[in-house]
Amino acid sequence: MKKSHGPAFRAARTELARCSACRGRAVVQGVFHELPCERCNASGWVSAETGQALPLDVLVTQLSIRLQAAEQQIEQLKRPVRINGPSAQYTQNNRRGAGGTNFTGD
Repeated sequence: MKKSHGPAFRAARTELARCSACRGRAVVQGVFHELPCERCNASGWVSAETGQALPLDVLVTQLSIRLQAAEQQIEQLKRPVRINGPSAQYTQNNRRGAGGTNFTGD
């Protein structure tokens, strides 16, 4: 283990697993109504290694890291795919035809 002084430069990513008591729902069914799950601090997530609930400050950081990764993945999926090759000529208007229409050369 390396010696270090002070906090780490980057937050370490902890592997999370769904809570087995509430199955990731953050609530358990009581007799008459739903109650907050005590095993996972009502978050639905536990440490994958130990199965124990994470402290709230660590849990907030880990969920924020996961949310940012999910948002980045959504943004990548939203970007339009550029079509290259011969098929690009048929899908985009090149304005080379009569009256500025698409000319494909056929």
